[in-house]
Amino acid sequence: MSRGEAGIADNEVLAAPKTQSDTQTMENRARIRLWLYFTACTVYLLDRLSKIWVMGALGDYDQIVVIPNFFNLIHIRNQGAAFGVLSEADPWVRMTVLVGAALLAVCALAYFVWQTAGNPHYGGWKLRAGLALILGGAAGNIHDRIVYGNVVDFLDFYAGSWHWYTFNIADTAISVGTGLLLLDLWQSASRERTAHASETA
Repeated sequence: MSRGEAGIADNEVLAAPKTQSDTQTMENRARIRLWLYFTACTVYLLDRLSKIWVMGALGDYDQIVVIPNFFNLIHIRNQGAAFGVLSEADPWVRMTVLVGAALLAVCALAYFVWQTAGNPHYGGWKLRAGLALILGGAAGNIHDRIVYGNVVDFLDFYAGSWHWYTFNIADTAISVGTGLLLLDLWQSASRERTAHASETA
């Protein structure tokens, strides 16, 4: 074997582990993306099934007392955004702003879920799970907005005369996802402060 052929063989041997590592990294990212989109789809389906049941079982403003003086199921149509935002605005304003913003948000979230999967520069599992939950919740509510012109809410928590805004599974996923994003942001900032303090010590 000539010196040139030996060099090529050595380079191929050295390149093999790197190629294998790259392949494993790509497979891990694909697996993470699959689970994240599966999570978003699960949230969307749970939201849809729960709303279909509510619309079939309860008329408008009908309710079922689940836990007296604490929790009811009630069929309400929310004209605004989550927790009644923009509910008093003109119909064309609601549809333009809410549907437009929701479509942009869903597209952006789907992109961010794709980008963050398996990429350590974008944070950990809390960030990815949070984005997936928000994506599924946003998709669930925008479906209602496009099909019905409003959003079906039915979870009603209260204490005495105090009532929280009626919400749904999609709102719950969005709230939990936002909490995970904030937690990831706080932990990332805490790690950066700790690293900076150790460098300056």
